[in-house]
Amino acid sequence: MADIRPVTATFAVAPQIAPGDLAALKQDGYGLVINNRPDHEQPGQPTSAEFEAAATAAGLSYVHIPVVGLATPHQVAAMAGAVAGQGGKVLAFCRSGTRSITAWSLGRLAAGQDRDEVVSTAAAAGYDLSGLPG
Repeated sequence: MADIRPVTATFAVAPQIAPGDLAALKQDGYGLVINNRPDHEQPGQPTSAEFEAAATAAGLSYVHIPVVGLATPHQVAAMAGAVAGQGGKVLAFCRSGTRSITAWSLGRLAAGQDRDEVVSTAAAAGYDLSGLPG
């Protein structure tokens, strides 16, 4: 299983996971998986279609919000909406987890959460977001 890093009680991020991990995520109480990797970013990585099929088979919801570089306002809003709309545990992943935690953090900032609190929360999950705009 991948390196799951809890951020809050209902949101976690991870570096690249495998479609075969999704059944275990469902057993661990996750209801939604967000894939922040664009297809074909790296040779051999599973595609969004493969993840969607595996998520459906595992009984999970699945959203693909591919992020390249810093998340755009549209991607941040999509991420915030997906997380807020779930009402349960959410796992977001990308190659290292950094794009996922950054997109989530930008959404928290847009919602009015204190910048230092957001940076501290990310740091507790192992991500240095001290460069976030504030």
